[in-house]
Amino acid sequence: MLKDLNRPQLIVMLTWNDYTVENAYEIFHQCKESPATCWGFKEHPLPISEMTRLYSYMKACGMKTFLEVVAYTEEEGLAGAQMAVECGCDVLMGTKFSDAVNDFCMEHGIKYMPFVGDISGRPSVLRGEVEELIHEAEECLQKGAYGIDLLGYRYIHDPVSLNSSFVKRIQAPVCLAGSIDSEERLDEVKRVNPWAFTIGSAFFEHKFGNTFLEQIEHVCEYINQ
Repeated sequence: MLKDLNRPQLIVMLTWNDYTVENAYEIFHQCKESPATCWGFKEHPLPISEMTRLYSYMKACGMKTFLEVVAYTEEEGLAGAQMAVECGCDVLMGTKFSDAVNDFCMEHGIKYMPFVGDISGRPSVLRGEVEELIHEAEECLQKGAYGIDLLGYRYIHDPVSLNSSFVKRIQAPVCLAGSIDSEERLDEVKRVNPWAFTIGSAFFEHKFGNTFLEQIEHVCEYINQ
């Protein structure tokens, strides 16, 4: 499966600065009738019981659910994958690819979209040569990953060039994750046309309007123009 739609899908992330906000459940409840059908958040800091409750509510509302794990070791990646299974979410994003995490996801029916490149920090920063990132992604996909979580706008060199080359070359779902915070970047996303893109912090910083719901509606309308 490559693209579900002709336009990129917005994944609303209930996160600010790569951490889940404490009132994530309330925000989703207020926005559950929005045009966005893909929702997610990070592995910290909500208790697992609250994460499970929120994912259950999202799925009851017909949403596709995502957990993005900002972790770079195999041990942390496995813990994130176990969390995704326990919470019942659909897609595990993030972590650095490992056979152990990939096998665990396949065993439990979780779609896996790992990071690629040399990543550090939180919020994350991406380093690496474009060809190396593409080669790493192709190896992940050959081993069974569903797609790739590309931190394109966290790239230290030329994000626009990376995003364009990467999406063009990778024949699988690519999600552009992080730092999409303006209509100019939405225009770039439309030109690149990835499978999906995330917005989290920008909504909490009111980069696209006033209320959370209004911003989601604006981004969905803008991306589909």
